Amino acid sequence: MEDNRQKGILTVVSGFSGSGKGTVMKSLISRHEEYWLSVSATTRSPRPGEQDGREYFFIAKEKFEELIESDQLLEYAKYVDNYYGTPLPYVREKLLQGRDVILEIEMQGARQVKERFPEAVLIFITPPSMEELERRLVNRGTESAEVIRGRLLQAAVEARAMEEYDYILVNETGGADDCAERLHGIIQSEHFRSFRNHSVIRAMSKDTMKGEII
Repeated sequence: MEDNRQKGILTVVSGFSGSGKGTVMKSLISRHEEYWLSVSATTRSPRPGEQDGREYFFIAKEKFEELIESDQLLEYAKYVDNYYGTPLPYVREKLLQGRDVILEIEMQGARQVKERFPEAVLIFITPPSMEELERRLVNRGTESAEVIRGRLLQAAVEARAMEEYDYILVNETGGADDCAERLHGIIQSEHFRSFRNHSVIRAMSKDTMKGEII
């Protein structure tokens, strides 16, 4: 049996569109270099400024489907005729190296990850209210009223599934840096969970059975 204490923690971060999770993640990674933010694979074409291996691994549809068939994806989904997914070997390698891995993915993928890795930590980022979420979407100024309405309707559906997550992190108006530090605190506290420290428990139990008590 592998020593869970030596393994990194797999964390899934999700949130409503407009919750600010992307900004929070950028703040977290810039402040704490110990985290490894997983890069997803996709079959869509790169957008201007995007680089292969940075924003995504851009691969052909046939290659992606081969990864599905060979069980090389931790999670995947299909949106508007394009696949998106997380390559499993990279994640497993980093975890075994003791690195804490973070996936920024949607609910569908989060469920797949939890099924495959029950010990994964699921964190959902949300604004304090739907009114605040609408305000943030409007203030972005990048989408039409119709698109914003669609995102709010989707948020209403996702809100009913928030209880599936281990932690709910409210991204207040205080800023992404504050939210990032609270996210950091959650992940670090997970290192002290008893099921992640089996070797310590075994060592103490073994010494007790030997009678090595003063």
